[in-house]
Amino acid sequence: MASQDALRQTARLASSSALLQVLSRGVSFALNAFTLRHLSRELIGVVSVRLTLLYSTVLFLAREAFRRACLSGGAKRNWTKTINLLWFTVPLGIFWSVFLGAVWLHLLEVPDPTVVPHYQAGVVAFGLSAVIELLGEPFWVLAQAHLFIRLKVIAESFSVLSKCVLTVILVILYPQWGLYIFSLAQLLYTSILVMCYVIYFMTFLGSPEATKKSFPVARMKALLPNLVEDEVGHTVYFLILQSFLGKVLKISERYVMTFLNVLNFGDQGVYDIINNLGSLVARFIFLPIEESFYVFFAKVLERGKNVKHQKQDDVATAASVLELLLKLVLLIGLTITVFGYAYSQLALDVYGGSMLSSGTGPSLLRCYSLYVLFLAVNGVTECFTFALMCKEEVDKYNFVMLALSFTFLCISYFLTHWHGSVGFILANCFNMGIRIAHSIHFIYDFFKESTCRPLSGLLPSPLLLLVYIISGAITVFSEVFFCCDKGWMARLIHISVGALCLAATIVTMFCTETKLIGFVRSQFLSQYMKKGT
Repeated sequence: MASQDALRQTARLASSSALLQVLSRGVSFALNAFTLRHLSRELIGVVSVRLTLLYSTVLFLAREAFRRACLSGGAKRNWTKTINLLWFTVPLGIFWSVFLGAVWLHLLEVPDPTVVPHYQAGVVAFGLSAVIELLGEPFWVLAQAHLFIRLKVIAESFSVLSKCVLTVILVILYPQWGLYIFSLAQLLYTSILVMCYVIYFMTFLGSPEATKKSFPVARMKALLPNLVEDEVGHTVYFLILQSFLGKVLKISERYVMTFLNVLNFGDQGVYDIINNLGSLVARFIFLPIEESFYVFFAKVLERGKNVKHQKQDDVATAASVLELLLKLVLLIGLTITVFGYAYSQLALDVYGGSMLSSGTGPSLLRCYSLYVLFLAVNGVTECFTFALMCKEEVDKYNFVMLALSFTFLCISYFLTHWHGSVGFILANCFNMGIRIAHSIHFIYDFFKESTCRPLSGLLPSPLLLLVYIISGAITVFSEVFFCCDKGWMARLIHISVGALCLAATIVTMFCTETKLIGFVRSQFLSQYMKKGT
């Protein structure tokens, strides 16, 4: 069955992407710990918030709508025209880089050059790196649609590793270079990433392997721009506004920080470090699942058709997968929320010392542990929703996003004045809650005329919920009595208590969620289990 084959390939892509995220983010995690001890937090704040915001905003505005439109329908399409459309991301990227670069240089507060040197060069370099990455967009979409798992893993791992190695070398040898260090590392990262994709397709196209797979593109010349496919082009136009609004909602706290100056650069640096630490699981697991299963749902079900006009076998497969994915991310999110509360201060103290574990750091990470639960559910529900919405539904959703964007920015601003940087996370929880409600409403309406009920995945067993509550209470009391200023022996006791509670939770999970465990074993872990036997 085609849907089952797509499921196996998608699960492979998701698990491999998750492994890639663990490796690459693990290296980045160690790099942040290193730079935190060698560079000022103001410099880190400018790189992590201001310049990264410029880079990610250019990429999002230039390519996100094209990615969603061109991945809908999977690999069966006129790829020559689809690739032609993807080349529009490059001039769009140039426009946004120039426009936003001017805003970053002339309208925003310029950091003190004695504390953060070479800011102008950093803005130019990060804008240029976004344009360089867009040169590889046709290759990335082609590889993603055809589930070229190994290519993605190797390309991104090699580019991230190269960036981290260069950063460490320059920090050790030339710490006075300031933003030059991160600018050169960022340009190296995007250049290597694009070259990996280009070199792969140069060797793959025309090869016996490509012929055997009946690959739709035969020569590199076919990857050059020509005409636009009307159907995909129209979908892009509807998705461009959605992409912009989604970007505002996704990292709006960075826009508030950047344009309204509610936090100084040092506080922005601390916030970003804790934000990266709190979102590790979201990047390791939730993001690969969301990206990979968006492709799966777009392949198995047809955009814009109701459930009665879909193939019923594919509907049943998609509903079952959606239910189990919701259960999977919900349990991961609950685990992070329950255990993250009692171990936030300890984690920050070990990772960054008193600079992070004192002040608002622990409260930030505790709130972020709750936010991870919202992220978990929102990623999967929106993944399904965006894969199935028709053009009219996307257009209506844009109006909802517009109102939500304005409301969220106002709430972020006022909550930050009321509760400091914690207000950003509270506003994000509100934002995600509204988006989850919208997606759940869409999923309910889609499946109401069928016998499938995938939203039952949001209901864990009562026994497991009871174990979570008991574990949360025990670990909170353990933190009060043993952490974190009573010496390492007390800390080890606190860690041991958490380990026992986590083990009890996992055992209960295996006993009560047998269907989910079987899904994870058969779809995500089967390739690794086979290699080990």
